[in-house]
Amino acid sequence: MYKQAQQFFPLKYQLSDVNKYFSKLHNYQYFRKFQFFLDVKLLLILLHLMVFYQQIKSSSFALKRIFPLEGGTTRMSNSFSGYKVLMENRSSSWKGYVFVGLAALCWASSGTAAKFLFQSGVTSLELVQLRITLASTILLVWLGGRQPKRLKIVRQDILYFFILGGGAMASVQFTYLFAISKIHVAAAILLQYLAPVFIVLHAVIVARETLRRSTLLAMIGTLLGCYLVVGAYNLDLLRMNRLGILTGVLAGVSFAWYSLQGEYGMRRYHPRTVHFYSLAFAAVTWNILQAPLAAFFHPYSLTTWCWILYVAIVGTLFPFGLYFEGVNLIRSTRASIAATLEPIGAGILAYLFLHEYMAWLQILGGILVIAAVIYLQLTQEHDEQAPNLLREKANARSQGESNQRNCL
Repeated sequence: MYKQAQQFFPLKYQLSDVNKYFSKLHNYQYFRKFQFFLDVKLLLILLHLMVFYQQIKSSSFALKRIFPLEGGTTRMSNSFSGYKVLMENRSSSWKGYVFVGLAALCWASSGTAAKFLFQSGVTSLELVQLRITLASTILLVWLGGRQPKRLKIVRQDILYFFILGGGAMASVQFTYLFAISKIHVAAAILLQYLAPVFIVLHAVIVARETLRRSTLLAMIGTLLGCYLVVGAYNLDLLRMNRLGILTGVLAGVSFAWYSLQGEYGMRRYHPRTVHFYSLAFAAVTWNILQAPLAAFFHPYSLTTWCWILYVAIVGTLFPFGLYFEGVNLIRSTRASIAATLEPIGAGILAYLFLHEYMAWLQILGGILVIAAVIYLQLTQEHDEQAPNLLREKANARSQGESNQRNCL
């Protein structure tokens, strides 16, 4: 039975490979000196078996085809087809989490850069105008030269993109940066990542969706982990700037709004299209609220301009685009939970480049966040409401209707 199941669920690394890899590690002095680390081998084998069990458990339709059906026959072609669909769904799921993880890493690296710019005399309003205008311009040039079809939208959807960009995107940019300028970066990050709570509340109360236990546990785990990672137990939140705290909570609300609004638009448009117009309308909004391009005429130093470009590209253009690619595959609830990897990325970067060490509670929080995100992925079920699947269905339906008209 195991061989039959293994045929339908090939694992990336077989147990024999695990033994082979760890037998090589025995030769290293590190492992000879600290033999207790070899217990990791047993843990990895157990994790290996858990993943195999999870694949079988979440694939009941494939299991039914492993064992003989009534009449003593097996439908191998149907089994292979079902297995192929299963693997495609899992591959898309992993890609979604990778996209969000990369976005979190980009956001983590830009937070300190923004704080440096504030200390250099750049105001939060100026930085919002600079980063959004630069990011939208760069993306316009790139899409115009490489993928001009991504710039096409229906006239009736202009209002939607204005709300997404001029409302949600603009408020995300301002509230987070304003919160950073008033309170600690750690506190601002913690408050912004209340967004998964607001998204779950919207899904349950407004969208009438069923809240899965795995999603609830992962959300609680990531929130607790973020609390420990940012060192919030050392922060006296009640004594911080109240306006900064309120703005931080609004940043969480804005990020939830941005995620849900973006997911709705990706049911019809490609993520890059939604990403560009959210940036474009946000840039138009901020250049109306402020004097147009006023921040570009300030006499900043060359170093300041380099950090502004860094925040515009690495802190805005890349992460928001990657985040939408993730939402496109795993929806906003799971994407927002996975985005809580940002403080983990900030801690790793601080260790690598600034030689800052994390306290044991912070390390525990990081492990908790990573474990919660992995648990969320392993327990994820196939979601027919993912934007990429809805677009594929709509395109297939439109193509079928077109073929029928041509036949007539």
